[in-house]
Amino acid sequence: MKITPIKTRIFREDENLLEFILQNVKRIPESSILVVTSKIVALSEGRVAEFKNTKEKIRQKIRLIKKESDFALKTKYVWLTIKDGMVMANAGVDESNADGKIILLPKDSFQSADLIRKKLKKIFKLKKLGVLITDSRVFPLRAGTVGVALGYAGFKGVRDYRDTPDIFGRILKMSRTDVADSLATSAVLSMGEGKEQQPLALISDAPALFVDKIDKKELLIDPKEDLYLPIFRSILKKW
Repeated sequence: MKITPIKTRIFREDENLLEFILQNVKRIPESSILVVTSKIVALSEGRVAEFKNTKEKIRQKIRLIKKESDFALKTKYVWLTIKDGMVMANAGVDESNADGKIILLPKDSFQSADLIRKKLKKIFKLKKLGVLITDSRVFPLRAGTVGVALGYAGFKGVRDYRDTPDIFGRILKMSRTDVADSLATSAVLSMGEGKEQQPLALISDAPALFVDKIDKKELLIDPKEDLYLPIFRSILKKW
């Protein structure tokens, strides 16, 4: 698998995202995955808030976090939230690389990925193409952020090993590979989180199964079935 991050100029609010991609991506090989950071998708959708003073900004940011969340709990450093079936900080409401503004997550990353894919497939005359929209997240008890897939199109997000044998013939009961988030983590590592200015990347030779239709809920599990349930139990009682 090869990941090629793409350095670009700064993307501005309300710009045309497709035109920006075409300005910076001149060729897409067959069976590639185009990675797009969620920040420029959100900017293209106008998912931005701007405030004149610090006090107003702090209050409004909290209101935005609660509005964007299915569940929100204040912690020492951030609001621990659940949004679109994912645990994340502040419902994705972010100020980094935002030129003093507050940027929300895209309205529907799966829909955005699908629209981008359809247009690029036609323009570049491709049969197999994936589009992956990424953000960042943290793992419990781990320092630093990794990439996460907010939405994707054109490939299966999960590889299912259940009911298949391992190398010793033992039938696997639980094993599934989170393909979408694994690709997102690899891409975000290459794209960077600071001032690298690489909001796009191309993945070639990815170990992914390309498909025309995906199940946007394939990565979701019931909170009551989650491995971390004992930790989150007190939260779930309030949810």
